[in-house]
Formats: sequence, C-alpha cells, structure tokens
Amino acid sequence: MSADTQAQTLGFQTEVKQLLHLMIHSLYSNKEIFLRELISNASDAADKLRFESLAKPELLEDGAPLRIRVTFDKDARTVTLDDNGIGMSREDVITHLGTIAKSGTADFMKNLTGDQKKDSHLIGQFGVGFYSAFIVADQVDVYTRRAGLPAAEGVHWSSKGEGEFQVATIDKPERGTRIVLHLKADEAEFADGWRLRNVIKKYSDHIALPIELEKEQAPAAEGEEAPAEQEWETVNRASALWTRPRTEIKDEEYQEFYKHIGHDYENPLAWSHNKVEGKLEYNSLLYVPARAPFDLYHREAPKGLKLYVQRVFIMDQAESFLPLYLRFIKGVVDSNDLSLNVSREILQKDPIIDSMKGALTKRVLDMLEKLAQNEPEQYKGFWKNFGQVLKEGPAEDFANKEKIAGLLRFTSTHEDSAEQTVGLKAYLERAKEGQDKIYYLTGESYAQVKNSPHLEVFRKKGIEVLLLTDRIDEWLMSYLTDFDGKGFVDVARGDLDLGKLDSDEDKKAQEEVAKSKEGLVERLKGALTDTVSEVRVSHRLTDSPAILAIGEQDLGLQMRQILEASGQKVPDSKPIFEFNPAHPLIEKLDGEPDEDRFKDLAHILFDQAALAAGDSLKDPADYVRRLNKLLVELSV
Repeated sequence: MSADTQAQTLGFQTEVKQLLHLMIHSLYSNKEIFLRELISNASDAADKLRFESLAKPELLEDGAPLRIRVTFDKDARTVTLDDNGIGMSREDVITHLGTIAKSGTADFMKNLTGDQKKDSHLIGQFGVGFYSAFIVADQVDVYTRRAGLPAAEGVHWSSKGEGEFQVATIDKPERGTRIVLHLKADEAEFADGWRLRNVIKKYSDHIALPIELEKEQAPAAEGEEAPAEQEWETVNRASALWTRPRTEIKDEEYQEFYKHIGHDYENPLAWSHNKVEGKLEYNSLLYVPARAPFDLYHREAPKGLKLYVQRVFIMDQAESFLPLYLRFIKGVVDSNDLSLNVSREILQKDPIIDSMKGALTKRVLDMLEKLAQNEPEQYKGFWKNFGQVLKEGPAEDFANKEKIAGLLRFTSTHEDSAEQTVGLKAYLERAKEGQDKIYYLTGESYAQVKNSPHLEVFRKKGIEVLLLTDRIDEWLMSYLTDFDGKGFVDVARGDLDLGKLDSDEDKKAQEEVAKSKEGLVERLKGALTDTVSEVRVSHRLTDSPAILAIGEQDLGLQMRQILEASGQKVPDSKPIFEFNPAHPLIEKLDGEPDEDRFKDLAHILFDQAALAAGDSLKDPADYVRRLNKLLVELSV
C-alpha cells in the first residue's frame, strides 16, 4: 500500500465530539460490545455489495467469497477487522465517520439523560455503533475502497477520538474496509484469540457471513518449518438465523439477532419466527421492541423489514410488508417467490406482496395478543411506548379492526388511575346486565374527564365509562364504531339513551319533568339563542346545574383543536345546553322575574358548562362582567 497522499485534517461534528467523550468514559456497561458493532457494520457492507452487484456484477471484482476476518497482534496491541464488502469512497468516509450520518445528531444529544444505562440504548437508534471502537482503542485507523473505484482511490481515515480526524488517499488493491484498533493499555485483553473467539460466538454467531479468525499455530518443532500461509477458521455458524429450525435456536440467539438488525441494546419484548410453505414460500422473523425509537411519530421516516430474496439481501427497510401503524416492528422476511430484481415500484404492485402483508400483519397482531394475555406487565410497557401508534390501526386496517380494538387500552371510571390499562374485553365482562353499549368520554386531560359532569348519571347507576385523553382518541372513535357487537356511545354527544339501563319508571319520570319545564326551556332558548343549537332538560346530571352536549354530527372539542392547529377551516357549530331541573340554581333561575337578570344568569351557567367541558370562553371579559354584576347584587 502506497504512502498517504492528499492528506487532510478535519474536525468532528460537535455532537460527535460529545458522543466520543461519552464513549471514552464507558457509556457501555459491557466494553466487548464494540466487536459486535463493528462486525454488524461489516455484515451490512457485504449485504449492500450483494444487492448492488445484482445490477453491476463487475463490483464483485475478483469474485472472492464475502467474509469478515479478525486478526490481532499481542505485541503491537492491535485488533484488526477486515471485510470485502462494498467499502467507502473518500466522500463516504468524511460523511459517515466524521458525522453521525443522517441520524439526527441534535435529536441524539437532546435525548441523552446523563444516566449511562439509560443513554446506552440510544447509541444504536442513531446509527453510531462505529464510535464504540473508542471504548477500547485510543486510536482507530480505517483503510477502505469502494467497490468499482480504481485501486488508487483508496482512503485512509485515522483518529484518536479527540476532536479531529485525518483523511488521506492511498492505493488499496482490494475492495472493502479494514479497521485497525490500537488498544488502550488496560484493554490489551482483547488482543487474544480465545477472548475474541468467545466474543464473536456470544454476539455474532447469527451473522450469515463467515467470520474468520486467524488460526494460532503451535510453535514449530525443532527442524520443522512454520506454515508459509495464514490459515483461517470460521468462528460463527455463518448461516441465516431465520432459515434455521426454531427448535435449534436458543432465546439468546434470537435476542442477539434482534440487537443486530434493530440496532438496539435491549432485548425485545417478543418475537415470532415462522416458515410458510405451499402456495407462497417465505421465512419471517418479527420482533416487538422494548422501547420506542426516537423517530416513531415521524410517519415519513424510514421503516420496514429487512427483505431478502432466496437469502440475497434486497432492501434494508421494505415498507410494503406491514401497515404503517405497525412501523415499530423490526425483523426479516426472506421470500422464494419474488424476483431478484425486485424494486420499490414492483413491491407496491405485486399481488404476492399483498398476500404476504396480510399474513405478516395477522402474525404481529397474534404476537401482541399473546403478549397481552400471558405477560400483562410486559404489555403495559409495550402500550406506554407504542399505544398511540397502534391507535392508528382501525382507520388504516379495516380487515383487522376488531383484532386491533382488542389490543387497545384505556383509562376508565373503574380504575382510580390515569394509567391506560383497561381493555375492551375486560370492560364488557364488567358491563351491567342489559348494557348493550360501550360508553366513553373524550377530553384533554385525565383530571378534566374524571370530574366531568357528563359522568354523574353513570356514577349513580354504577356504569363504567372509558376516559379517552390522547389527542388521537376522538379521531380513533370515528372509525371504531363497535366491538364484539356492542356499539360505542360518546356520553357527551347527542341525546343520551341508556336503553335497558333506564327502567320504565325512570323514563316516565323524565318525560313528566321535561313537560313541566317546557316554559323554562323556551326562556333559555330566547336568552341563549346566539350561542346554542338547542336547550333541553338533562337526564345526565345529578349534582351539576348544566352541561353542554355535542350534536350527533358535530365535531368534538379534540378534533376541532387538531384541525384548527393544522390551519384547516372548522365548520361552525353550536352546542346543546342541558340543565338539571332539580338543581337549586335552576330552581332559582326558573323563578327569576327580571328578564335581564335571567339572561345574565343563563349566560353564566353556559360559560361554566363550557369550562367544565374543557373549552375556552369565547368572551372571557363578558363572563367576568356578568359574574361581577351578580356578586355585587348578592352583596347588597
């Protein structure tokens, strides 16, 4: 290899400097992970070369089998990883090794907490595994050349991890990347064949590429010559994990494979390994992560499964195999039925893909159902991380709407907690005899809906109500119309009908009260004519004087706020004013002879009902003026 030319010294991106500081000060609790990260990168480089060589066979150059080699030198205190994958150009090196490439560096640093254990999981999420080399090395040298470039365009990257790096052009006859780690004095244990072999077997046995370690030769006997050539032995199984029988795979192997493909440092919550034979033939290995990635709510962010066709890597993030609401699922799908020249456009149109997508979606939902039934505490953790994303499901996947609904969790009046733990199946098991509806109430916060006047009659009758406070909930309920044959009813919408839960005596009494208050209804209509669509006697209230109900076809408060925040025009609508005829304030109002005073009192009750519903006042100053006027009159 020729001497370095066109040498250039560059500074690391600011965030990389901070990251290196964390790395060097043992962000990882387990230092040997550096080898797993570098081997995973080498494996990815081989996958990319396989894919690109489908269209450009000349990239394979000498045609040598793809492999990763690990060597060490005890005296020089170095460990070297060498792969013959895709390699990097000078521009690639500066982009990928000088910055945290395409990974949202500001987001990365913003998410750091200062707690080493909590922070370590972020490393993989932001694609910065390469920098783990500095945990054990005080200098790292990278020699690389991209496949297809001439030998004279090799690149040498070098850094001590202190704030800058050097890049130079070199001659490199063979494609691929060689990384030389100059170990710190107290990390010399890694320059040892037995140690490296154990680390590779522990973390990288699942890699489908041969990982070769130089055979250590016994000292030549007196009069014998040492072997002239290096001899190599394959340390890992070098077979695709997902193609092996499930009975042969240990849980630890599944977990390590997830960490490899998911760039995660925590074990997954669950996984499903399946082989399909018959009309369609494919293998799938799907994982549910333990925590959400930083870009979970960026719907346009890359996501999807790793796609292989007949064990040939095709695509890193194939989006077409799972719906968007399952974008947090990690895994691999390997098909025998897709052509090797498959592209994104073909993926979107191929009917085979639709069939596989349906089957894989059902498998994920079955896996989540099993987790919810068998590991309820684990499922609580899943719901905290991914619940709001799963709520997108009923709108996107009509075919599986019932199955998704069974996985949803809510807060309810049955639990004295804001934690979302109530499933629809459990709700129906507790339902009152004769109850044929599932009742719910949406709002901005748990405190607001828990204390809502709309719940008064339900508390009196002991009927459980779901309390929905996520911003997505009202939108969700516009698609989730029923579950297990029971329709959903918004307790703040329309004219409340409790069906069989109201006795004939109750209904008769309600009719009689409504008839006796017809005069008050008309007076209130006149006083509130500009602010309400209707006035009626309420059957929902036991303690409060009045509430506002939403018309059956009108948008609720949550949806109005979402649309207004996005700049969309919201259609005008007026609420329904309901009053409690048995409340002392209403009785006083009914007997008020002064029409001006009656109007002021009616508006005060309307504004109070709006505040109780979580809405803002249209004219706060007018409310204060009317209230102050009333207080002055009372004090006289």
